[in-house]
Amino acid sequence: MLGFVAGGLLFSGPSRATPLITEEEAKLPPPKGAVAADRRGILRGPKVEFVSPGASVNSPMQLVLKFESFGGAKIDPDSVRMIFLRTPNVDLTPRVKPFVKLDGINMQDAELPPGEYTVRVDVKDSDGRPGTTIFTLKVAPK
Repeated sequence: MLGFVAGGLLFSGPSRATPLITEEEAKLPPPKGAVAADRRGILRGPKVEFVSPGASVNSPMQLVLKFESFGGAKIDPDSVRMIFLRTPNVDLTPRVKPFVKLDGINMQDAELPPGEYTVRVDVKDSDGRPGTTIFTLKVAPK
């Protein structure tokens, strides 16, 4: 009976942290060569701003990005894609979808193993114009 109670306590509630990058994905090799970012001229496409976390942080962490659209267009939340740049790339979109809003992404407890991770976020507005940003998450050892 005591074993059932202890087991119940271990599995009584879900962890608040949401895995963003797994240990296995973190071990994938980085992309070869430079990471391309398309930033040609003045565009009316949406702006994607990386807000937090700041420098090196511990996991779980808060991941915040802000979206800004222009010319009366609105952000298309279904167009948001988050890619962990590795070889091969890892699509993180299904993991962040529940946290995507019209004004950005606010993931309160993103869980990642220690290391440095380059991530690209792509978004489109209601007029189909693209916006993108690339940022690096630095996660300190526990």
